[in-house]
Amino acid sequence: MRTVEEYRNDLYSMKPNVYIAGKKVKRDDPRLRGGLYVMSKTFELANHPDYRDLLTTRSHLTGKKINRFTHVNQSAEDLLAKQEMTRKLCHLVGGCIQRCMGCDAINALSIATHAADMEHGTDYSQRFADYLKEFQSRDLTAACAQTDVKGDRSKRPHEQEDPDMYLRVVEQRSDGIVVRGAKNCITMSAVADEIIVVPTRAMTPADKDYSVAFAVPADAEGVKIISRTSSLRAPEEMDMPQANVGDDEGFVIFDDVFVPWDRVFLCGENKYATLSAHLFALFHRHSYTGCKPATTDIVMGFGALIAEYSNIYDKHNIREKLVELASVAELVYAAGIASAINGTKTPAGTFLPNEIYANVGRRYAGLNYYHELEILAELSGGLPAALPFAEDFLNPETRPFIEKYIKRRSDVPAENVYRCLFGISNILCSSFGGVQAVAGVHGGGSPVMEDIAIWRSYNFEEKKEIAKYLTGIKE
Repeated sequence: MRTVEEYRNDLYSMKPNVYIAGKKVKRDDPRLRGGLYVMSKTFELANHPDYRDLLTTRSHLTGKKINRFTHVNQSAEDLLAKQEMTRKLCHLVGGCIQRCMGCDAINALSIATHAADMEHGTDYSQRFADYLKEFQSRDLTAACAQTDVKGDRSKRPHEQEDPDMYLRVVEQRSDGIVVRGAKNCITMSAVADEIIVVPTRAMTPADKDYSVAFAVPADAEGVKIISRTSSLRAPEEMDMPQANVGDDEGFVIFDDVFVPWDRVFLCGENKYATLSAHLFALFHRHSYTGCKPATTDIVMGFGALIAEYSNIYDKHNIREKLVELASVAELVYAAGIASAINGTKTPAGTFLPNEIYANVGRRYAGLNYYHELEILAELSGGLPAALPFAEDFLNPETRPFIEKYIKRRSDVPAENVYRCLFGISNILCSSFGGVQAVAGVHGGGSPVMEDIAIWRSYNFEEKKEIAKYLTGIKE
């Protein structure tokens, strides 16, 4: 497994193909520092005595010790460990741990490639297994590029006026394929080693050119990453772990990118392209049953702390709001547990989360996230939006006034109150907080996509039979 230093050095040695604010930059650009900090935690803590049992496991292919983020789940216990790991790591970085996308992609492709081979006699699963061995041995990180730009939302991929609105194969050669298109909303693409591409929706036979899955290095020729970065701001003197955190969301362009056949995992099999899209979403929604309870924990912690500092922690209306937050966190986490223990072993050997419970958990989290922020805003009042900058708090001329007038309970130092409000301001009022708010609703699939998945999979007919039985209706 790699160290943090090895991960960063490998990243810094990549070809510059990241664009930020109109300029091409290297991956050591300071605006990528926040995302690097988050990703680095997944390497740093793999050797920490309190976390290594969660962050490491044994490869089912080689038997060697690997980072769990490179693992293909083999059991319910694996899914439960990943869920717990995700929640704990998200606590440490104040939100998304960012490395789940590649993990969920490899799990999805392990099943889809095997299924395609069973029907078509292809060798995708062997190609993928060879790739996975490399992925594990090199301890790689990957962004999963799923969301196409989609163009006219009323039309399927092959119906688009511009055929590049969904990523597609434009040429097949003896040594590989050439692809063109773009993927957007691709988290941590600028700080990943690899980009794994899967389709974004169900594909018909007419969408054959769009039915493709593959992996390329994130600096492959023809790949361009236009990155929107966001981060939290605080002077180093404040010594706030939260202030190290940031995010990058990539608009990833594939400008006639060549992919060798050994990295092509589906090419034209629309049925299994559809399956890979569905499976990535399923695995990722199960991951959300770990990260979304963690973000609720953070919101809840700040809400409870500012209520305590304001001496209203034991008031009944405060109690109701905090209990509501606790209920959301634990119901979503419980849905993830239920999804794991009610999962199934697939013919590929990969353990699949239960679709209903994973989607119910993710749906409940997404529908509640803005309400959680509303509760935090109610608990903290309006000051997070008008809080003096940390530099003003550190200024000897202005600090005494800030401390005097920000004071709450007499036994709570004014600095503690300021730090708590600063943390809340980061959640509610910063550019990073705004990105996280939208991601809280749409990351892993908007609630309507969970509705579709639940509608497709849930046994409503069984419920009708209960009603018929109870009222004596006979067909």
